[in-house]
Amino acid sequence: MAVGQIAKADILAFRAELAKVQARGKQTALSNPRINKLLNPLRMILNEAADRFNFRTPYQNIKQLKVKKSDVQPFSLDEVQKILAVARKDFRNYFITRFFTGMRTGEIHGLKWKHVDFERRLILVRETVIEGRTEYTKNDGSQRDIQMSQIVFDALKEQEKSTRKLSEYVFCTRTGAALDHKNVTNRVWHPLLRHLGLAPRRPYQCRHTAATLWLASGESPQWIAAQLGHTTTEMLFRVYARYVPNLTRRDGSAFERLITGVMGSGERQLHLPEAANEAAVAQKEVQHG
Repeated sequence: MAVGQIAKADILAFRAELAKVQARGKQTALSNPRINKLLNPLRMILNEAADRFNFRTPYQNIKQLKVKKSDVQPFSLDEVQKILAVARKDFRNYFITRFFTGMRTGEIHGLKWKHVDFERRLILVRETVIEGRTEYTKNDGSQRDIQMSQIVFDALKEQEKSTRKLSEYVFCTRTGAALDHKNVTNRVWHPLLRHLGLAPRRPYQCRHTAATLWLASGESPQWIAAQLGHTTTEMLFRVYARYVPNLTRRDGSAFERLITGVMGSGERQLHLPEAANEAAVAQKEVQHG
């Protein structure tokens, strides 16, 4: 069809047909998120054509299909320790790196030795692996330098002994090829969680775990966002903030102690000057831990 002949009804009919298509490797139809992603290029093409040739885009007022919001399920530090204690030896360094860098699945599978800077203790995220193909990262913001903690530094140094001469990839198969995420998930990840009696979760939860642990330790939100490849802290607070009080015990008790210490209980009331002085001291104590 000529782009100018495509009507809103055609787009809706096409979307309805996509909803009947069976997802690859599954017994279910395409999900709403997948359909939205498939339609995005069409929307961009139609909007660009409408802008160039001065006609009303047929995509106007077509909203994306609703996507059910899924809660993140990060692991606790205790659960992380249990996973690392029983993980296969050839995957232990892999999981350490995932848990403590927040790298996406495609990013860690696409990590190459040339992008590991031991001297500056940085992991340079420059590529990602999607369905066996090495591609540019998710977006420009995903191009970033991740600082190695000591545990990650040690894990990569240990990994270097196994794969540096075998492959350009840090984590690879026995033949030196990039890891396949479905293979790792089905043959390594899920059996590991079942063995430990942990609820089934996607490996992507390792990324969420890194974010919550960084927040819990008191790292700067701006620094955490940069490590994760977020351009702002908005997503950080929207997605992870509710996990922080449970991890840090910063649940309003610090404020309660401040007010109680200054104002006293009902039996003890301070004069205004004295209250102001004690408030200033208490605030400094809170700020300095």
